[in-house]
Amino acid sequence: MVYKQIVEKWTSFAGLEANLKAQLTELQTSDKLLEDSFYKHLEFGTGGMRGELGPGINRMNIYTVRKAAEGLGKYIVEQGEEAMNRGVAVAYDSRHQSPEFALEVAKVVGKLGIKSYVFEELRPTPALSFAVRYLNTFAGVVITASHNPPEYNGFKAYGEDGGQLPPEAADIIIKYVNAVEDELTIEVLEEKELLEKGLLTYIGADVDAAYVEQLKTIQLNRLPEAKDLKIVFTPLHGTGNKPVRAGLEAFGFENVTVVKEQELPDSNFSTVKSPNPEEHAAFEIAIRYGKEIDADVLLATDPDADRLGVAVKDLSGEYTVLTGNQLGALMLEYLLSEKKAKGILPENGVVIKTIVTSEIGRTIAKSYGIPTIDTLTGFKFIGEKIQEFEQTHEHTFLFGYEESYGYLIGDFVRDKDAVQSAIFAAEVAAYYKAKGLTLYEGLLEIFEKYGFYQEGLESLTLKGKDGAEQIAYIMDTFRKAPIKEINGLNVVAVEDYLTSQRQEGLTETLIDLPKSNVIKYYLEDGSWFCLRPSGTEPKAKFYFSVNSPSLEESSSKLEALKTGVMEQVNAVIDGYNK
Repeated sequence: MVYKQIVEKWTSFAGLEANLKAQLTELQTSDKLLEDSFYKHLEFGTGGMRGELGPGINRMNIYTVRKAAEGLGKYIVEQGEEAMNRGVAVAYDSRHQSPEFALEVAKVVGKLGIKSYVFEELRPTPALSFAVRYLNTFAGVVITASHNPPEYNGFKAYGEDGGQLPPEAADIIIKYVNAVEDELTIEVLEEKELLEKGLLTYIGADVDAAYVEQLKTIQLNRLPEAKDLKIVFTPLHGTGNKPVRAGLEAFGFENVTVVKEQELPDSNFSTVKSPNPEEHAAFEIAIRYGKEIDADVLLATDPDADRLGVAVKDLSGEYTVLTGNQLGALMLEYLLSEKKAKGILPENGVVIKTIVTSEIGRTIAKSYGIPTIDTLTGFKFIGEKIQEFEQTHEHTFLFGYEESYGYLIGDFVRDKDAVQSAIFAAEVAAYYKAKGLTLYEGLLEIFEKYGFYQEGLESLTLKGKDGAEQIAYIMDTFRKAPIKEINGLNVVAVEDYLTSQRQEGLTETLIDLPKSNVIKYYLEDGSWFCLRPSGTEPKAKFYFSVNSPSLEESSSKLEALKTGVMEQVNAVIDGYNK
């Protein structure tokens, strides 16, 4: 077994970090876990890499981080002296070993003669994107696993525009990463020497202040109601605490209560099962706070503060967590209506969303004469479009979002930004409060105007080598034997983003997007569902969308669609396991 040879190499390496050495010894009591840790290299994809912490080439540790940093560093060296002098901005979140991994990046690129600018303490992912642009660095890295469980960490790479790396640059870096023959022996410079040689600079307050100034540019109205709007905010033990509070203060929100139990960084995210605002359970303590003070809106950011969840009172007075599509619709309607009212809505404006995001966004934008462009799932594709339009002047960016709680209003950041989103969502809540409405009642107004769109998501977590094979089997089966009907409704079109083909009846058309392992089915009543493996977690994801004249009919239709599709998925899994 090849993996056993790699295990032997790690075991016999005299310089192996003591903590990893102890973990490796323990790991050798389980052949399955040992194989999973060493059977393949942790994949460095177009956005970087993410995985469980621990020893092995398929885990996040200082050696796999060094390997990723070496690949990025060699790419920068290839670009020449100017790129090396501009250097790399580095940020990290509240996860286990995040500060250590951030310093390892600086130690590796510093050995290659590349400058690095490392945040002195934890910061959100959007702060890294902003820092790349503000400091004019050639690249950026953030050490984060976003909202994954505590045992995960990751390495995300950014280009000079502050967006995640474009495919061409990512492909070159991937080749350099894969060319590293021995991750255990990559040479580094120590922190003291980096500082002495001017290859390492710690950054913080100046960048923060500049970011807050830019935040002020997205404010459309300084509403009197902002002062009295009762907000409960939880950073879910992550990086959002200081920047979100600074942003709310800058927008005039004074009545902010922070969830004390979740205020401070905690690598174990000990008060939640999952630090993901998409999971309604993450709001449990915030809802308790909300009830105590009769809050208007509850805000939650994930550990690296690029995703925002919002909960508001429904018609029964109970707090309900809005979906990403619903919050996106609220933000978009407010943004476009206010810009139009003020005469500042650009004629060539554009909204950008992903292929699994609700069509209500397109409907709203169309009513204001604004086109909507679809991208593949992943905010990096939205960032690429912003960069493209900045160069061609074909469109002016207005709003970008995805169903998974990621939004961007001001393009001074080129990734989803929960700090922007939190303060903008608060402004939207204050706007509706001024009208005598809750945010939920504002959402119902939008549904009445544009249709009762509802969406759902089901995920199957399938870990390890066997899980990856099951996910591949599911996708392969749906690709080779497409479903013809669900619940008596005919499938009218199938889009396969891996082959770039849309099949509608006998008509086949080309999909003008990069290839991706995604399949989307359209039904005769306008509903759709979509299958894709997660790019960041060991999950198969299934997306659903319906639109009906009433909330009740829409809810019923959504549940029926989910049930029908998941029955087919489970049948495929049963076939795999036989």
